[in-house]
Amino acid sequence: MLLWRFLPAAALLVGLTLIDLHGPGGQLIGINPEEVTSVREPMAKDHFARGVRCLVYLSNGNFITVTETCITVRKKLIAAQP
Repeated sequence: MLLWRFLPAAALLVGLTLIDLHGPGGQLIGINPEEVTSVREPMAKDHFARGVRCLVYLSNGNFITVTETCITVRKKLIAAQP
């Protein structure tokens, strides 16, 4: 009976694909490509941590700073499309 509670969540994870990016501290960040709305280079580099090259905007209104270039992020997003 308890198994039925977790089946919908397990079924959802089967189709989930994440792209791997890196934060300014070197941490690995998994991002769902379907949640990405846009990417852009930071306008003022001194407002972000050293090494930030791209801002990845998400559908929930947040953004993530990553060390990969925006060109690399776009290539990973395209490669993750079905």
